[in-house]
Amino acid sequence: MENIEKAIEATGMIDAERRLVLDEPLPVAGPKRVRVIILLSEDTEVDEKGWLRAASANPAFDFLKEPEEDIYTLEDGRPFYDQR
Repeated sequence: MENIEKAIEATGMIDAERRLVLDEPLPVAGPKRVRVIILLSEDTEVDEKGWLRAASANPAFDFLKEPEEDIYTLEDGRPFYDQR
């Protein structure tokens, strides 16, 4: 097995004939053998609930649970009503 010296991240699509088509040319002169790892997304878009769920579970935001960070009440500000 060869040593991997460099990793390149690229994006692309798998076409109807199950071939990988990259969005941009690779910055490597070829021909050259490579190993490819394909990472498939469940969804291309993450909805607002998904973002909120991920943020609430992320330990990077744990400091917001501290009492000194809780500076607003329901009486602060005005309600926002989405006009969609």
